[in-house]
Amino acid sequence: MLRLPHTITHPQAQACLQELQAGVATLPSPVVVDASALTAFDSSALAVLLELRRHTALANKDLRLQGLPERLKVLASVYGVQDLISDMPPSIGLAP
Repeated sequence: MLRLPHTITHPQAQACLQELQAGVATLPSPVVVDASALTAFDSSALAVLLELRRHTALANKDLRLQGLPERLKVLASVYGVQDLISDMPPSIGLAP
């Protein structure tokens, strides 16, 4: 299981993404990401999770997110990506 840090804002996003991508390589599918520690974030957190979803799909692995903060779900809704950023796996696959 991978865990998101307490903070993901623009200054931390790239390093966080690199760490998560490295973790994907070491885990079997589904890759589970625990977001319960995430309390300080901006739209960069969405970008990290979307890119992580793309990365896991390219690695032929499923991504499961758990413990997403409600504020992050609201932010995802505002950006129209709530189906990709949810606690439940998406019902459709990602196109390559």
